[in-house]
Amino acid sequence: MSNNKGFTEADVPQQTGKCFIVTGANTGVGFEIARVLAAKGARVMLGCRTQSRAEDAIARIKRITPNANLVWLPLDLGDLDSVRTAVEIATKEPRIDALVNNAAIMNPPLTRTKEGFEVQFGVNHLGVFALTSLLLPKLAETPGARVVITSSVAHLKAKIDWDDLNADRSYIKTARYGASKLANALFFFELDRRLRAAKSPVTAIGVHPGIASTSLGRHMGILQIAGPIVGLLLNRADQGAWPALLAATGNVKPGGYYGPTGFGGIRGAAGAAKRAPHAEDPALAKRLWDISVTMTGIDPGLSG
Repeated sequence: MSNNKGFTEADVPQQTGKCFIVTGANTGVGFEIARVLAAKGARVMLGCRTQSRAEDAIARIKRITPNANLVWLPLDLGDLDSVRTAVEIATKEPRIDALVNNAAIMNPPLTRTKEGFEVQFGVNHLGVFALTSLLLPKLAETPGARVVITSSVAHLKAKIDWDDLNADRSYIKTARYGASKLANALFFFELDRRLRAAKSPVTAIGVHPGIASTSLGRHMGILQIAGPIVGLLLNRADQGAWPALLAATGNVKPGGYYGPTGFGGIRGAAGAAKRAPHAEDPALAKRLWDISVTMTGIDPGLSG
């Protein structure tokens, strides 16, 4: 990183000639990631479900950076057919330098993906697993390519109910969200291990955005009553983008985990972050990997 105070938007180097995929780029942290990368000269593919929202985001960025190179990538992480189609489109690009897995859903009522998976595990983990796995061959064509996977502080005390992954027996939405974010942490841990074992040119990095004010109500529950007061303690959306921007463009350690470095790790400039010991458990990571291959029918082709 360029200074001892951590990494911010100002530290993102020029990205001319590079191409990034940013999921969930139409709003919040994802929008800010796309905005900064475009301002630095990158081509950015906005992975979003809805064309109108993607086009609105593109228009907003172009008001700031008129020559921004932006394109909508139709993508619904809750539909594996949509994921496959998005990969087909993306692989036609001359190069992809980084996949920034930012999109997620948080604490909805019990809902199912198109394939019937509990929606938080299905979108936040299985969709990310599928998208990343299918894009690895394309990413490997570009030296230095990266995969960024977004976890959350919610993973720290989370557990995965291995016997009820689909929430057929019980559903507590906050616990399911935490489990999906623990799955993200286990996935990038295992992905890094396997990529290095295969001597792949692709690097896997994990991040979390702290607690961004865009997610205030979802993350903070009753504290949202305090609204603006609590918001002063949290990251703005543009600040929540800093860890992902560091992971996608900065000087990072393969398999490293990055997040805000201030106020208990929930706000401030980006740097190395703390993860739970069970998020680095090789047995749990392998178990999740094998289950994900079975559930999605998609095998990244990296031996264990």
